[in-house]
Amino acid sequence: MPAVTDSTPLDTSTLPPYVLALKERVAYLPESQVARVIRAYEVGAVAHEGQARKSGEPYITHPVAVAGILAELGMDAETIIAAILHDTLEDTSLSRAELAGEFGETVAELVDGVTKLDKMSFSSRQEADAESFRKMLLAMARDLRVILIKLADRLHNMRTLGAKDAPSRRRIARETLEIYAPIAQRLGMNKFKAELQDLGFRALHPDRYRVISERIRAALGNRREAMGKIEAALSTRLTADHITAKVVGRIKSPWSIYSKMRNEHKSFAQLMDVYGFRVVVDSAMSCYMALGAVHGLYKPVDRRFKDFIAIPKANGYQSLHTVLLGPFGAPIEVQVRTAEMDSVAERGVAAHWAYKTDSGPANSAQARAREWLSSLADSQANTVSSSEFIENVKIDLFPDEVYLFTPRGDILALPRNATALDFAYAVHTDVGDHAVAARVDKKLVPLRTRLESGQLVEIITAPSAVPNPAWLESVVTGKARTAIRQYLKHLQHEDAVDFGHRMLDRALDALGTSLDAIPPAVLDRFLETSKLKRLEELLSDIALGNRIPHLVASQLVAARGKKSSEVQQATHAMEKIRITGAERGVLSFSNCCHPLPGDEIIGYLSSGKGIVVHRVECPNVVELRKSPERCVAIEWDRDVQGDYRAELRIEVINRPGVLATVAAAIAAANSNIENVEYVERDAAAATLLFALEVKNRKHLADVIRRVRRTGVVSGAYRYPL
Repeated sequence: MPAVTDSTPLDTSTLPPYVLALKERVAYLPESQVARVIRAYEVGAVAHEGQARKSGEPYITHPVAVAGILAELGMDAETIIAAILHDTLEDTSLSRAELAGEFGETVAELVDGVTKLDKMSFSSRQEADAESFRKMLLAMARDLRVILIKLADRLHNMRTLGAKDAPSRRRIARETLEIYAPIAQRLGMNKFKAELQDLGFRALHPDRYRVISERIRAALGNRREAMGKIEAALSTRLTADHITAKVVGRIKSPWSIYSKMRNEHKSFAQLMDVYGFRVVVDSAMSCYMALGAVHGLYKPVDRRFKDFIAIPKANGYQSLHTVLLGPFGAPIEVQVRTAEMDSVAERGVAAHWAYKTDSGPANSAQARAREWLSSLADSQANTVSSSEFIENVKIDLFPDEVYLFTPRGDILALPRNATALDFAYAVHTDVGDHAVAARVDKKLVPLRTRLESGQLVEIITAPSAVPNPAWLESVVTGKARTAIRQYLKHLQHEDAVDFGHRMLDRALDALGTSLDAIPPAVLDRFLETSKLKRLEELLSDIALGNRIPHLVASQLVAARGKKSSEVQQATHAMEKIRITGAERGVLSFSNCCHPLPGDEIIGYLSSGKGIVVHRVECPNVVELRKSPERCVAIEWDRDVQGDYRAELRIEVINRPGVLATVAAAIAAANSNIENVEYVERDAAAATLLFALEVKNRKHLADVIRRVRRTGVVSGAYRYPL
C-alpha cells in the first residue's frame, strides 16, 4: 500500500463509474475539497483491497455508496471523506494516526466515532449490541455527523440486504425498525426514516409488504382523477388569493399503512379513504394566509388543526396540519409549510448543514438534536448497565409527543403517555426528586396523572419529599427512570450499610466483643484479604446476603486472637435484630406467607437481595433452616409504620351483589383492595381470594371480623393459614 502521506492526485480518467458518479454529486464542494474526496477513495480502495461484500462486489463500493447518500444531503467534505473511510479502522491495517495525518483530526474523530465496537468482550450478543449503541450515541453527542454517516451506512446496507441469509436479514431489519428509523425521526430526517421503515418492513414481512404495496397501487389508480381535481381546486384558490404556492399530492407508504392498521385497529379502506396534500409557500406569514384560503375552499374538521409552526415538534419539524371535508365524501389532509420548513422536515439535522461554521446558526432540527443528545450524555453518566441505557433511549424515541407549557410559558415536549412526574424530571432532577403533586391547568392532580398536549403544568415540591420505588411504574421517560433508579440505589446502599452494621454488631456481641473492640490493623487486614476498599463495602455485602454475619464475626475474632472455644460457647446468646419494615432495598417480604407486623418472623439471607422475611409457621421455613448460616434472628420493632400485603380467602353464598357487600366491609375497616379473584365457583357458593393492604396482624383481624358480620359469608380466614 502506498504511504498515506503521498498526496499525488489521482488521474480521474482511471476512476470506476461509481466514483465518477460520486465526483458529480460532490460538485457543490470547492475543487480542492473534491480532490480530497477522490484521494479518500484512493486510500480506501488500497486499504480494502481484496475484500468483497456478500454480493461479490469489491468492498469499497459500499463506503463510496454511503458517501453518495450523504452527498445528496449536501454534507461537508469531512463527512464525505469519513464516510468513504468509515470501515478502515476496524477492517483494515490503516491506523488512526495515518488517517489523521492524511485527512486531519476531524476526519479521524468521525471515523473513530462510526467504527463498530465488536472487538470488546461482552457476556452476551445483546449486551454487545447495547454497548455498541451506547458508544455510538455518545459519539453522536460529540459530533452529530457521526450519526449521519451511521444512518447512511445503515440505509445502504438495507438497500443491499438481499445478499444476506434470512436470519441476518430479519435481525438487521428488526434493528432498523426499532433503533435506526426512530433515530432518523428524532433527528427530523423524515426521508431517511421513511425509506428505512419501508426497507425494514419489506425484509421482515415480505408477504405483508407485497400485499399492501399492490393495494396502494390499485387504490391510487382508481383515485387519480379525484386527486387531480382537488389539487387543481387548491391551486386555483391559492392563486385567486394572490398566494404563491406549490401543491403536491402525498402518498402513504406501505409501512405507515401497516403500522396504523395494527396500532389504530383500522382497515386498509379506512386509511386509504383520505386524500393528502402538501402546500409549500414562501414565508411563515403565507402559511397562515394559505391555511385561511384552503379553509375557505373546503370546511375544516373540528379539532383536527395543529400548529407545529408556533410549537415545533421535538425534532424541529414545523408545519400547519389541517383536515378538510372534501367534495368526494372523503377527508383531505393538508400540510402547509415554507420551502425552508419542507427541507428541514425531509432532511432534519442535515438540512442546510451548518456545523460550527460562520454560515449562520444551526437550524431548529440541529439545535433540538443537540439538546436531546446532551440529555442522553447526562443519562448515561448515571446508568451503569448498557441494557438499561438502551431501554431509556428507546423510550425517548417514541414518535408521538405531547407538548406542555411551564408556568413561565416555556414549551416541553415529552413522549406520549408521559405523566406529571415525567414533566417534573424534565424541568430538573431536583424538582422530580422533591415532587409531591402537580397542578394541571390550575387543577390539583396526582403525580401519576397522564398529560395531554397544550396543558399548563406546575409541579408542587416539598423539601422532605423523596422518590419511592412505585414511581418507576408511573414514568415513561428515560431521564425520569434513570434519576429515580439512581436515587434508590443510593438509598439502598445507605440502608444496607446501616443494617449490615446492626447484623455484624449482633454477631460480634454474641461472641462477647464489638466492632469497636476489633483493632483497626486487624480490620484493615481483613478488608484487604477480602478485596474490599472500605468497611462500608463489607457492611453492605453482609446486608445484601453476599457474606454471612456470624462467619465474618468469627473470622474477625479469630484474626484478633480469641480462642475458638469461646466463640463456640457464645454463639447461642445472639440477640434478635429488630426491624421497622422501612429498611428499603435490604428487606423484602416473601410472597409465600405475607408476614405482617405482630407475626413471629425469621429472616433468610438471599445472595444479592438481602434479607427475605418469612413467618415462622411458613411451610418453606423447614427447607430454609437447612442452611442455618443464612437464617437471621429478627423480630418486629414496637413502632412499625406502612402498609403490608395480606391475602384473605373468603367463602360466600353465590348471589348478585355479594362481591360489592364484601368489598364495602373491607373498605369500612380502612383496608385497600389490591386484587380479587375467584378461586372456585358454582351455582350455590364461591371462594374469593382478596389481596389487601393492612397495617398489622390486629388490623387484619379487624377486617376478618367485619367481613364475617356481612351475613353473606360462610368462612373468612387468612391465606395461607
